[in-house]
Amino acid sequence: MKTLLSLIALGASLSFGAAQAQPAAPGTSERAPTAQQNKMTACNKDATGKKGDERKAFMKECLSASAPRMTQQEKMKTCNVGASDKKLKGDDRKTYMKSCLSTPAV
Repeated sequence: MKTLLSLIALGASLSFGAAQAQPAAPGTSERAPTAQQNKMTACNKDATGKKGDERKAFMKECLSASAPRMTQQEKMKTCNVGASDKKLKGDDRKTYMKSCLSTPAV
């Protein structure tokens, strides 16, 4: 159980870190790609081998798809891990869990 929670927390932290845009290197005029540009790159990679209407339909579906929402159970696990990491107990834990569970799941 602890291993599962650790893996979930690790996966969540890695996905949050990867989702942040990286600033351009100093001295360059290039900007970091936006989330939409990153999505376009990923969809283009997945669309290799498709042509014409098939590719057009695939790209439309891929680019309009939103990320799957976190289930209540996954959210509860994530909040529990956060509360455990902070070593919260009693009312502090209750307050943390309430605020964590009430934030919109992504």
